[in-house]
Amino acid sequence: MSSPTPRTVTATRYPPVTSVHYELVPARRLSLDTVASRTGLHPELIRRFVALGLVDAERDAAGRLVFAPDAPAALGRVERLHTGLCLNYASIGLVLDLLDRINRLEAALRRSGARSDQPPWT
Repeated sequence: MSSPTPRTVTATRYPPVTSVHYELVPARRLSLDTVASRTGLHPELIRRFVALGLVDAERDAAGRLVFAPDAPAALGRVERLHTGLCLNYASIGLVLDLLDRINRLEAALRRSGARSDQPPWT
């Protein structure tokens, strides 16, 4: 028998593939009138909340305010803090920032798996 001839394998290099993301369905946005009707708030008050940074909004091509689908819930949270705790709108911004920070810290704590003998404060 003859010995097998060694095969040479050449590695083919391909250029890196870049991924392209096409948004087939644009993100759904709510108009100011829609948000006002869903929340029962006056559109001018919602504009004030946007100016104070209590709720996020963008401008469309025509310059009108458009909101994310979760904007009515965020506005409800603002109103609950205002009526329930009698906070003014300037202090609500601070409270919202603190609550968001607490949520991020608690999520990081859960991800790290750290356990404490103390019960959670909430």
